[in-house]
Amino acid sequence: MLMELSGIFLGVLTRVFFPWVRKLKSGKVKDFKLKYLYSAFGSIIFGVIISLLVLPQFQGMGSAGTGIEAFAVAFGFGFGWHSIVNEAGKWSGAFG
Repeated sequence: MLMELSGIFLGVLTRVFFPWVRKLKSGKVKDFKLKYLYSAFGSIIFGVIISLLVLPQFQGMGSAGTGIEAFAVAFGFGFGWHSIVNEAGKWSGAFG
């Protein structure tokens, strides 16, 4: 369970941090806005829910779902869900 949660957290953190650093270097942003944290928090919640629903299905498939495999899947969930939350926020106008 700890591997899944750390994978989700690092996936979301990667999805928030690297684009922000790129935009900071190019001068498109000046500071870290709270909207980044709000979207990251929502993504972590969605990622945890989906991981808790999906990852137990891997337990019956041999070694899949344990160790590095579980971390990699959870990382993908965290990264992917954050992308979905960002797009939904942009489409709805919540993230300006």
